[in-house]
Amino acid sequence: MVDLIPRQEIMTRKEFTLLMGTRNGPCASIYMPTPWVGAETQQNQIRFKNLLRIAAEKLSSKGVRTPEAEEMLSPAQELLRNSPFWRKQNTGSAAFVSRGFFRFYRLPLDFQEMVHVSDRFLLKPILPLFGSSGKFYVLAVSQKKVRFLQGARNCIVELDIQNVPKSLAEIVRFDVSDRQIRTQPSVKGSTTFRGHGVWSEDIKEQILRYFKQIDRGLQEYLKEEKAPVVFAGVDYLFPIYREANSYPLLQEKPITGNPEGLRAEELGRTAWPIVQPYYMKIQEDALDQYRQSAGTGLTSNRLEEILPAAYHGRVGVLFLAAGKNRWGRFDPATGSVSFHETAGAAETNGEDLLDVAAIYAYLNGGAVYELPPEIMPEGSEISALLRY
Repeated sequence: MVDLIPRQEIMTRKEFTLLMGTRNGPCASIYMPTPWVGAETQQNQIRFKNLLRIAAEKLSSKGVRTPEAEEMLSPAQELLRNSPFWRKQNTGSAAFVSRGFFRFYRLPLDFQEMVHVSDRFLLKPILPLFGSSGKFYVLAVSQKKVRFLQGARNCIVELDIQNVPKSLAEIVRFDVSDRQIRTQPSVKGSTTFRGHGVWSEDIKEQILRYFKQIDRGLQEYLKEEKAPVVFAGVDYLFPIYREANSYPLLQEKPITGNPEGLRAEELGRTAWPIVQPYYMKIQEDALDQYRQSAGTGLTSNRLEEILPAAYHGRVGVLFLAAGKNRWGRFDPATGSVSFHETAGAAETNGEDLLDVAAIYAYLNGGAVYELPPEIMPEGSEISALLRY
């Protein structure tokens, strides 16, 4: 039975690991830009249709018979008949197809149009969500609506999440407004509610219960995550949410004010300066650690050495140059690495070895960073800090 998820998926570590472990080849990875405003949005379906045709041709070149290729791609073809689906896109979209498996993600990344068919999914274009310019979440709460958004540096998308109350009105049974509630910091830094006497304490308890429901609902999505979350809401709500929150990477600085009238991109632009120091610090710490270890035998920029090390769990930190590829084959049984000069050769008998190294490093608990080529250690296309 095909695992069909036609709705938007949150790209969590769990989802990424699922894609990494799928080896029921051949595996087709489809990346495309999906403009979500303006006249170009009407081209998204056409673009996806053309990429599915290319995917069918590449599957055929891998020896997949036409009826089987059509069956593999049928869940993706179903999306072409859902016009409302294509009106709710993000900056980039990625589809992954293999025998009995289909995933489609709307992601806050600016992808180049690409179809890749190999023994495994091509995942390196998604790595920025898990590295130094990685993703973040925004929880925007107002009386009438709860929104949960996933973003990266230059883009953001609103997610369709389940098991989370949709509005404060579902829990609080009477109107809550700034005129009803006033807050004042207590001596210990907590929040004291002033307004309609006992009603103010009732309101606080109901809001706290409401936020605990949100926190429980988000645990399903965030339990495998290491991405920061920014709260957006009026100032008196944040201390209550912080009390209810169980997620360790909730940022101390919120986006204050009523987020109800703010578009997703406005929330993203405001959230990025809040989370950027978090990502810059972990990137700089990793680069400093690499520099300090140079000459000790615990660093390498040779792909033929890094690949076996990543496979065996010896890579603690991996740096990749953005926009680079190295095509070839890696044999885990022998540790041997062979190179091809072109992507065409790889499609026939190979894969992107930088992608393979990143997958093994990440799967074995290593940190993976995709960096601009000009700041790569030693100017290489790949560098690794080894555990031993």
